[in-house]
Amino acid sequence: MTESLVLYTISQRIATISINRPEKRNALNPELVAQLTAAFVKASEDEEVKVVVLKANGTTFSAGADLAYLQQLQQNTYEENLADSENLKRLFTTIYYLPKVVIAQVEGHAIAGGCGLATVCDITFAVPEAKFGYTEVKLGFVPAIVSCFLLRKTSETIAKKILLTGTLFSAQEALDYGLITFVTKAEDIALKVNNFALSLCNEASSNALMVTKQLIGQTTNPDLDKSLSEAVRINARVRESEDFRKGIAAFISKEKINW
Repeated sequence: MTESLVLYTISQRIATISINRPEKRNALNPELVAQLTAAFVKASEDEEVKVVVLKANGTTFSAGADLAYLQQLQQNTYEENLADSENLKRLFTTIYYLPKVVIAQVEGHAIAGGCGLATVCDITFAVPEAKFGYTEVKLGFVPAIVSCFLLRKTSETIAKKILLTGTLFSAQEALDYGLITFVTKAEDIALKVNNFALSLCNEASSNALMVTKQLIGQTTNPDLDKSLSEAVRINARVRESEDFRKGIAAFISKEKINW
């Protein structure tokens, strides 16, 4: 029997959701996106759970889109890409709107969609060695959905620097940009995340945490749903572009792209 792509455990009112595809650097594909979404919905409805921790098995938090998945995108119709983009949007909004605090424990690189996962969480801990980045433009793609959240966590100037260059940046830079909350040594991160989660469980009201999270989301992001709907359409449309096909073909064959 094939092991699940997502593992779900509970201890001391903390649900731990673990991405479990280390052999593929925890790259995202439709199945993983669906299982992650389902795990967060489960945590949302689980009365035993007060706080959620998102982590990943292996040495990479998530390398972004899976290679086979990228190849499939080139064969999809616009309607198929629109539906696929909606599924990715659903994952991010499920985390963002979850009525419980979500903490990311990032112990490896978080790239593209993986970077989006790390930064959409309420609190993010990362090891100093972790690299972050939205590399989509280098593949002829657009970081449409994740940009809707990024632009609400940092300034327009920094967002343009990150998104237009597609370069990787350090955990310390991610902290300086306001994308993550703490940089913690690898040997300490598990304990610090657990202690932080326990402090929320033991020192704060569940209802107060939920309403405060909702308050922040609603007052800082009143147009988020509208922005995301447009981002989904852009995401699907760009997948039909010649530059996207060229970028993915070069990426798959490991050739340098001459833009």
